[in-house]
Amino acid sequence: MINSKITKYILLKNKYTDGFFNIGAANGFLPLKNPLTSLPNKYNKLQYILDNMPVELENGSEGFLAIPNKIEKEVRELENYKEIVNDENDVFVVQALFRGYCFLASAYTLESSYQEFVKTKKYGKARNILPSQISQPLSIVAKKLDVYPWLEYHYAYSLGNYKVLDNSDNLDWSNLDQCVKFSGKKDEAGFIMNHVDINQYSPKLVESVLESINAVKIGDSQQINFWLEENYKSMIKVNERRKEMWVASRWKNYNDFRIFIMGIKGNEEIFGKGLIYEGVSKKPMQYRGQTGAQDNIIPMQDIFSGVIDFYPKNELTKYLLDLRTYRPKCIQEFFIDLEKETTQNKGNLIFNHLIESTNSTGLIYLLAIVEEIYKFRNGHWQFVQKYIMSNTKYSKATGGTPIISWIPNQIKAVLNYIKILVDNISSLPNSTDHKAIKIYNESKEKIDLKIKLLNNQLQIVKQDNYNAGKVFELNQKYKLQDVNLEKK
Repeated sequence: MINSKITKYILLKNKYTDGFFNIGAANGFLPLKNPLTSLPNKYNKLQYILDNMPVELENGSEGFLAIPNKIEKEVRELENYKEIVNDENDVFVVQALFRGYCFLASAYTLESSYQEFVKTKKYGKARNILPSQISQPLSIVAKKLDVYPWLEYHYAYSLGNYKVLDNSDNLDWSNLDQCVKFSGKKDEAGFIMNHVDINQYSPKLVESVLESINAVKIGDSQQINFWLEENYKSMIKVNERRKEMWVASRWKNYNDFRIFIMGIKGNEEIFGKGLIYEGVSKKPMQYRGQTGAQDNIIPMQDIFSGVIDFYPKNELTKYLLDLRTYRPKCIQEFFIDLEKETTQNKGNLIFNHLIESTNSTGLIYLLAIVEEIYKFRNGHWQFVQKYIMSNTKYSKATGGTPIISWIPNQIKAVLNYIKILVDNISSLPNSTDHKAIKIYNESKEKIDLKIKLLNNQLQIVKQDNYNAGKVFELNQKYKLQDVNLEKK
């Protein structure tokens, strides 16, 4: 047997880091250390607005966003920190500034839309000019981080926006809170912190991906099976924590903060032709909104497992790939190298090796990983049904995609791959791993049911004035419901 240490992490030709994120087995997709909870004192006026901005403050009183046009007045009196912002070199300070200005930009532009929603339950028009005291420093810190100057998932909304309440290493969503807030209510905190929670398992996932590739490179079947199973076990934990979203952020309260995470691009009903960044560009700019689809776990798993080879060639897939440009550059580079390592002329590296080596046990654990990807996406699809489709008739997701077709686009890819995996496993020698056999039998038994569920749901949503409740009820009918809401 070749010593795996000799060829360990062939993939990692370069370090995937920007000083804030360091992609690898130690941190996964989480920051190198916990983000700053507040800005340095020299930015006290900006921090004052951020602290008092939420609709509801910690003491129960109204914040700036609860009072029509109050945020506009506060921003008008805010000094432009562009000169001192330009001199910042500490990446954690730069990230905290980016986070603060992103939140303020969304709050300022979308407050008018929120106020209209409070009155009519319909999203109103956003402000279409971002004042220079926001736009200029925001553009500076965005350039320093090499990202778009709008609220995004990594540095601003989620992974760079948490604080640990008891100062421990416990990243359970209930032990986390936001550094910057919109609604100030517990459902917003739960929504955001649940995304951080699931990423506590990203170190083991990244490690298992890299080790699996390494094991294939050296032809070590025992190691391949071990690391595929480790990946599968970590995905089980990810899905367990993801399901906590039903408790962490109750679906009836999603609209308390949803409007503030809308993107410019794809939401013409709200932003019109775009947003002018005063003192930066006279041309209206358009950027995608914050979305959980910017998280890295499932995209990494898609590339690694081979799901990506089954993406439909359509506009929705183009959007999915476009989202990669909204990630930190170090993560983009990691994905590019990962795809190079796992993509072959005849398909996925892992899949092909398992077939060629007649490794039925390994192929079943690959199937198990893909099944967990299905559970994640189908669970996400159920979130959409309950949190969005049952709550509003506004047809666009925060990222600007059509809500009734975006996630099903990827679910179809996963289901197509599951069918192929099941068929190929049946042609290989029987596995002797009892756990693997159980996984295979269950997957084989339920694949047709999963396809039928999705097809029937899509038939309903094609109808004008479809009933979102009926779409959701089908999950229970086919015994594929994410959780039993009656117990929540």
